[in-house]
Amino acid sequence: MKRFFQRVFSRFALVALTIVLMFVLNLALAVGLVVFLERVLSYYFPTLGAWVAMIITVLNWIAMVIAVLHAANRDMVPETKIPWILCIVGLNLFGVALYVTFSSTRPPRKTRKRDASFCARTEQYFRRCVEKERAEREMGSWASNSEALFAANACAVLHGGTQTEYLSCGEVFFERLLADLEKAQKYIFLETFIIKYGKIWGEVEALLERKAQEGVEVRVMYDDIGSMGTVRTGYHRILRKKGISCVKFNPFVPVVTNLHNNRDHRKIVVIDGTVAYTGGINMADEYANLEHPFGEWKDTGVRLEGEAVRDFALMFLRQWTMETKKEEDVDRYIPKEYPVFENAGFVQPYGDGPAPLYGKHVGEDVYINILNSARRYVWITTPYLIIDYRMREALVLAAMRGVDVRLITPGIPDKKLPYALTRSNYTALLKAGVKIYEYTPGFIHAKCFLADDEVAVLGTINLDYRSFLYHFEDAVFMYRTQAMADMKRDLEACFEKSALQTEESARRNVVWHGICELAKLFAPLF
Repeated sequence: MKRFFQRVFSRFALVALTIVLMFVLNLALAVGLVVFLERVLSYYFPTLGAWVAMIITVLNWIAMVIAVLHAANRDMVPETKIPWILCIVGLNLFGVALYVTFSSTRPPRKTRKRDASFCARTEQYFRRCVEKERAEREMGSWASNSEALFAANACAVLHGGTQTEYLSCGEVFFERLLADLEKAQKYIFLETFIIKYGKIWGEVEALLERKAQEGVEVRVMYDDIGSMGTVRTGYHRILRKKGISCVKFNPFVPVVTNLHNNRDHRKIVVIDGTVAYTGGINMADEYANLEHPFGEWKDTGVRLEGEAVRDFALMFLRQWTMETKKEEDVDRYIPKEYPVFENAGFVQPYGDGPAPLYGKHVGEDVYINILNSARRYVWITTPYLIIDYRMREALVLAAMRGVDVRLITPGIPDKKLPYALTRSNYTALLKAGVKIYEYTPGFIHAKCFLADDEVAVLGTINLDYRSFLYHFEDAVFMYRTQAMADMKRDLEACFEKSALQTEESARRNVVWHGICELAKLFAPLF
């Protein structure tokens, strides 16, 4: 009973209730206005009421037609057009209001101006750090992928001489992270989607507080909705009192807007500008298997040391500037020299986010380019498989031309609806020859691509609409780095623990199939 009341009166429940009440109020006002004009005025002023009713009907149709044409011709993912058109036609003026309110994912104009100013001030850092000829000579056909990534995201710079270390689970990740945090002398940047009270965050927070007292500059940024219910509403103020600069990204306010979908899903740690971490791991106990809400939690990360770390520092400062609205003296966070590691391959960190702050759909484009370029195999891990036509066709075409395409998805889901949507994509992929494995021990949260023993991507980008369209994300594109051999061994071990799916195991009854298809139709909107 206590848990029930905690959920009912939680901040998340109150936020959801606020949104529902605002929708109900808007709908009641719209319906009330129409009823008033058509019934009351027509009763007292029959002629005037009829004219008003006719004008309302004509304006209603004009608004609907304009909204439908706008949605049909708008530059957005095709899968989002049909559900919006259905909403407009089915809900009339209320559908038009929903479309106007929720269809845009563009950050506010002031945010875009601050972001453009930051990119202009740091343009000197976003230049190719590896000679183009050497990259093309050593990377071969994969060099075009790097060039495409740079063209779509001018902050994605190719680096040589950066050391990479693959971290196969949360336990290893936090062990290495705590050791590096202990060595920090100048600054620590920590950006995460979720902070959750527990043993892991308790150790990290205590270390950060101690470092701040020693004179190390410590900054923490976490997502407000991502951490809703896992820390107190004013937790950022608590950290500030401990000497830690802290902000909540995109704080929730009870106003109906689609900009609340623009969440900071990144996980970045930068230490002194020389060491960086990223991957799928949030600051919570389940990521280190200290808790088991969904069986064994499988996640991965990567540790970078060298010149490419600079890009993660700039990525963090770009996001920090966006939220704090203050210009940064970027130069003092960039080391003058970096160690150079031999035979380290090439590394290209990159960020992704809603247009127009970033180019096209960078995260999805990188994945598709890998699938299109692979010759022997592409192995993928993802917690969610809620994909559009482009991604599905890339997976299918790669498998049909003989590439060994394998996907590992969760055996124990964390959310039932995304799991249902994930499984609804199985049949089409299995028929084309894609191999799908479900991670039997529990929930796999890792986001990895590995292809042909030559390229890999590891970061925060899921194979779903939220990561591709709405969230701010980050990842690392790697070519023949030290981390990749360990990644391959780890994926091979994951296959052995996972259950290979078949077309028969992927089938559901007619009712279940219909529910999934309906959910897939509206999935791009949320």
